[in-house]
Amino acid sequence: MNFRHYRVSRRTRRFAVGSAVVLALAGMNGPAIWGYASHQYHDYKINQPEYKAKNGHWTVVDVPERYRINTIHAALLHTGKVLLVAGSGNNAANFRAKSFRTVLWDPVNNTYKDIPTPKDLFCAGHTQLPDGRLLVAGGTQRYEKLDGDVDKAGGLMVVHNEDPDKPMTLPAGTRFTGRKNGKTFEAKDAVLVPRAKKEQDKQTRKVTVTVSTARVYVEALQKGHRYETGLTDNYRVEGLAGKDAQNVYGIANKLSFDKKDFQGIKDTLEFDPEAERYITVDPMNEARWYPTLTTLQDGRVLSVSGLDEIGQVVPGKNEIYDPKTKKWAYLPKERFFPTYPALFLTDKGRIFYTGSNAGYGPADKGRVPGLWDLTNNEFTEVPGMSDPDTLETSMSVLLPPAQDQRYMVLGGGGVGEDKKSTAKTRIVDLHDPSPRFRDGPELYAKARYPSSVILPDDTVLTTNGSGDYRGRSDSNILKAEIYDPAAGKGRAVADPLVGRNYHSGALLLPDGRVMTFGSDSLFGDKANTQPGVFQQQIDLYTPPYLYRKGRPELKDTEPRTVELGGTATYRTDRPRDIAKVRLIRPGSFTHVTNVEQRSIALEFTKAADGITVTLPKDPSLVPPGWYMLHAVDGRGTPSPAVWVKVPPAKS
Repeated sequence: MNFRHYRVSRRTRRFAVGSAVVLALAGMNGPAIWGYASHQYHDYKINQPEYKAKNGHWTVVDVPERYRINTIHAALLHTGKVLLVAGSGNNAANFRAKSFRTVLWDPVNNTYKDIPTPKDLFCAGHTQLPDGRLLVAGGTQRYEKLDGDVDKAGGLMVVHNEDPDKPMTLPAGTRFTGRKNGKTFEAKDAVLVPRAKKEQDKQTRKVTVTVSTARVYVEALQKGHRYETGLTDNYRVEGLAGKDAQNVYGIANKLSFDKKDFQGIKDTLEFDPEAERYITVDPMNEARWYPTLTTLQDGRVLSVSGLDEIGQVVPGKNEIYDPKTKKWAYLPKERFFPTYPALFLTDKGRIFYTGSNAGYGPADKGRVPGLWDLTNNEFTEVPGMSDPDTLETSMSVLLPPAQDQRYMVLGGGGVGEDKKSTAKTRIVDLHDPSPRFRDGPELYAKARYPSSVILPDDTVLTTNGSGDYRGRSDSNILKAEIYDPAAGKGRAVADPLVGRNYHSGALLLPDGRVMTFGSDSLFGDKANTQPGVFQQQIDLYTPPYLYRKGRPELKDTEPRTVELGGTATYRTDRPRDIAKVRLIRPGSFTHVTNVEQRSIALEFTKAADGITVTLPKDPSLVPPGWYMLHAVDGRGTPSPAVWVKVPPAKS
């Protein structure tokens, strides 16, 4: 008995010890085991049909490695393809090597094509033109140099020309030597100085000559602080002789080792979706880095703000591009905005500035929302903005349908690298007799850089962002929500797959899905000790409406031209199910800015085998260009888009 008891006890003891070891190991690895189990359960849950039908679903686009780029800009073209633009991709090595990238992506076939890119379009502006081309203007002339990285004294040289009969072009490398300080500086780019202005008084016959000026960035020939200057000096231009040497000269103030901001270019390109190539057109009058381009009701394009050729915010010199002549012309009066201002064409032809912007400019200038009349330069402020000091890196969207003229501003942060951010949303109705911003429901978190996309069912998807500047301190937000403007409420939907902050964005695709791209975190860890890595992954969000059984379909899919006020008939199997029709302008997104997207409600009638839609007559509601037309059933399920070209209004 004792022996049998001993054996049983020993076996029991061995089991107990083994169990204790297992439990101890489980305790030691509990978080990992629990995390793994939670991850497995999360993957299981988000792939269930019921979950997808309520919250939608995210998938990763399989992009071949050779086509993975630092996507900074993205625009949907009327061919259904998406232009992905990196330029140098916020990579100084690429800039020095003149390695500028653009990739054309076909979402239907998931195919890719490299597009030769002649200029660095990093941080350009872009917008849709009436014929379907994409206008791209501005970009990078020079990368910034922070304090401590500047190794040559440099700064602004103002070149003067007193000759009324002769303009003067000075090539890159032109040298300027101070008459007092004797120090020599070199122009980093070519500069054209117009002829001086000559006027004659009709009565006295007296002739007055007004000197013309142009600006160029110059640097010392050698490194070292002994080459910097502290006082204003007059500089002679080497290589000039005779009258040219007398008439053309430079004047510069301090040429120092101060931080040097990014510098812009004047170059303008049109991307042709049919030929799938860039075409060079006349440059802007001003160099611009971080500009906003807004298409006007007649198809011309307004270009505003940006950093100029010496790294300063363009001082209110705004200009308009005419796609017929391919030329730019200044507006007669100046108005200052910080860089990448959110400027929307309103239904009265005025420009609405929501206050959203993306980066450069003084904190106390040009940041108040308002309506801008281009005809007389009048600006009417719109009050009521909550957290007005957090509009930088906020998102702005024209809520659907566009006829309501209600705008929403979402999230945002403080000026520059300020840690401040907000979860506020603010809404204004421009049809109110006295428009005023009022708070909407709070966003899912305090967020800089959220991306918002109008959906065909009159809702708005907002996703991602970060709580701090460029995702600092591991502050990326893995959340998304859909806002219903009619109900005034938002609800959480499926979480994004990766974090996205600075240099990210999102676009609606013709099939009703949403693509998201980019992200350029400053750091790669919570302690901010490791450099960040650009997020090259592209994701697709399938909204809940695409998980319902049955979907409207328009049988006539060939693109067609429909004039303002005109009609078009489309065949469909179940016209009685159609509840609304929306005309959606394709997006063009960069730096929390997509002023292109708008969804216009169309009147329509039903027949036995189809619907007939009627376009509005107002060109400021429907600026010329290509649009996606979606028929939406009573459940809110949209048809795949058919493409419609709206030509400019007849004068």
